[in-house]
Amino acid sequence: MSLNTEEKQSLINQHQTHPTDTGSAEIQVAMLTERISKLSDHLQGNIHDYSSRQGLLKMIGQRKRLLNYVKVKSEKRYTQLISKLSIRG
Repeated sequence: MSLNTEEKQSLINQHQTHPTDTGSAEIQVAMLTERISKLSDHLQGNIHDYSSRQGLLKMIGQRKRLLNYVKVKSEKRYTQLISKLSIRG
């Protein structure tokens, strides 16, 4: 499940750190989170879609690695990001 241009632009505007920021780790995590939620909804109705499930697990792993990177760089940015996206309980 991909994101259209408007969805990507709104995510970039919400999570950018400076006006020309289009690919920081925070933006990448936000985009992956949105794609993960869409794909999770898809898999609720299509239980036997194993290739999409494998892609979902890869995206979750990528998001985890990016979150670890942000956490190492700045604990404050990490806590702000996970609270903003509400991805960890």
